[in-house]
Amino acid sequence: MNIVVCVKQVVDTEAEKRLDPTSWRLDRTVENILNPYDEYAVEEAVRLKEAHGGEITVLCMGPEEAAAAVRKALAMGADRAVMVTDPALAGSDTQGTAHALAEALKPLEFDITLFGIMSTDAQTGQVPAAVAALLDLPLLSALNKVEIRDGALSVHRQTDQGYVAYECPLPAVLSVAKGINEPRYPSLKGIMAAKKKPMEVKDAAALSLVPGRIGGSGAKTRVLATSNPQPRAPGVRVEDQGDGAEKILDFLLKEKLV
Repeated sequence: MNIVVCVKQVVDTEAEKRLDPTSWRLDRTVENILNPYDEYAVEEAVRLKEAHGGEITVLCMGPEEAAAAVRKALAMGADRAVMVTDPALAGSDTQGTAHALAEALKPLEFDITLFGIMSTDAQTGQVPAAVAALLDLPLLSALNKVEIRDGALSVHRQTDQGYVAYECPLPAVLSVAKGINEPRYPSLKGIMAAKKKPMEVKDAAALSLVPGRIGGSGAKTRVLATSNPQPRAPGVRVEDQGDGAEKILDFLLKEKLV
């Protein structure tokens, strides 16, 4: 069972997020971490490997500094990594990112490619589907259960009404939902071992990426303007002088909440 987990480095969820006013890109000079949603994908890959054997490859597109996030995935139990990094990739949108990841996946022999359901910065959730489309592979998204039975996938897909069970042949592209498992904390042994695990670095030329499909110039989306959210209005305080219930009901009716 050979598994590839696609991960991303994101701005720390606790850090203040702001856009660079010249490029309209997210300012990444603050603390950066492994995308929390990707931790569920890494954990699921490790569990599948423990059950069925095989190898886990971590694939990441990002700046050189993203290697720190990749090392955390290796410390969690992945075996090796492939880093796609090139200044020409800066500013890529979801389609450009999918193009780079798909080309990096082509030479890899895999049964499953795993993603977290989304990244905490862009929150589009589009990349897994775009990669599956480019590779002409089935996509199973928002999963809260993944099993291998008789060489095929048996999964539960999370929906608003509960879950739907699917079966699918391999290979396939999957995205897993938050809560599918409890990601493990890297042990000291795992952290030390991660430093020695192989990490292959590839640039745009090595993957024969199409220049017009990556970077800011190849992006199909543009940020035209931004604005800060309006400050939250103060709450309504109800003084109960025997008519508190009526005042609350009047407020709810006014806001069309009942």
